[in-house]
Amino acid sequence: MKKIAVLGAGSWGSILANLLDENGHDVSLWSYKQDQVDELNQHHTNTHYIKDFTYSETLVAYSDLKAALKDATTVLFVVPTKAVRSVASQTKRALAELHTKPALIHASKGIEQDTYKRVSEILAEEIPAESRQSITVLSGPSHAEDVAKKDITLVTAASTDLSAAEHVQKLFMNRYFRVYTNTDVIGVEIAAALKNIIALGTGALHGLGYGDNAKAALMTRGLAEISRLGASFGANPLTFIGLAGVGDIIVTGTSHNSRNWRAGDELGKGQSLEEVIDTMGMVIEGVATTKSAYELAKQRGVDMPITTAIYQVLYEGKDIREAISDLMQREGRSEF
Repeated sequence: MKKIAVLGAGSWGSILANLLDENGHDVSLWSYKQDQVDELNQHHTNTHYIKDFTYSETLVAYSDLKAALKDATTVLFVVPTKAVRSVASQTKRALAELHTKPALIHASKGIEQDTYKRVSEILAEEIPAESRQSITVLSGPSHAEDVAKKDITLVTAASTDLSAAEHVQKLFMNRYFRVYTNTDVIGVEIAAALKNIIALGTGALHGLGYGDNAKAALMTRGLAEISRLGASFGANPLTFIGLAGVGDIIVTGTSHNSRNWRAGDELGKGQSLEEVIDTMGMVIEGVATTKSAYELAKQRGVDMPITTAIYQVLYEGKDIREAISDLMQREGRSEF
């Protein structure tokens, strides 16, 4: 049995914590929201994020970060990308006081605004090597709602240290949750972050009334431009046809469980971005990621027309139908 601290009690963090608990590990779940902690401990529910689900009675939630981290040999970060740096900084201070050096995992999907840092890079900056062991990324096509129902789910654990990825594989594997290993951290993180942009687009197509042909086209060509950006950073092109790439694009770009898809759907139906953000009640990672990816593509000279079109809709007020028309009427070119 391992002692694991899970930081972030949203839908994905809480369900991963519950899975680890059911796998026989000693799990502490941290949230900065005291009312959420009280609900988890007293009622074993987390109704704002996962309705009609009862968590394990042995899963203990904390609002005190140091208490959650005590004796943990592994720490799993599942907080929104914009919160990773501050939570990691707090974690570094707590680990110094506890004199522990855990392995780090993250399951967050995004790119930091302005710095364009991937989540593993943020963790490495905020928690130096002397305060941690390895850093591993857990990613793939995985809605929390489906994992809660013990639906079959396959993900990938990526680390530059293969033994660290294998450690994560052993922690999470069970009869319905299968984990593969990968050493391409760059590709897995870029795919994980940018697929949310494509999910916004496929949701918007649905909201506008377009059919399956259009959604398949957007996902396929969206994956092509994500692969181009990833390759410019040295990612393995094969990663993008794996679980973290095409797998995650399929599940995020086709399902109502995806908050990015739902946000795009509402945009397609005519709501403003501000209205969508106000009514969603949860972080829509794809909105911030679109800005980061658009700026990165310009900086690196990578052609990303779909990302550019979605950026123009979100940040420049361009009409969605006009953006689609402009994409369709670009000059003809070879597919590869």
